[in-house]
Amino acid sequence: MTTKSQHVVPRNGKWSVRKSGSDRATRTFETQKEAISEARKIAKNQGTELYIHGRDGRIRERDSYGRDPFPPKG
Repeated sequence: MTTKSQHVVPRNGKWSVRKSGSDRATRTFETQKEAISEARKIAKNQGTELYIHGRDGRIRERDSYGRDPFPPKG
């Protein structure tokens, strides 16, 4: 089973938290800071990736909360 990452994206002058592959927003916020905080909680809880998009829609930051092995193999 693959897990879905969380995205913080601009939408109609506000900021939405959306699961990858979904057309609907999980929640919408007035500020990007609020959206990032909520998306970070969800990503940590689910052990997934967090993608933060800028106003232009392009990814500007990415965090991983998955269960990555440390040290990495190879």
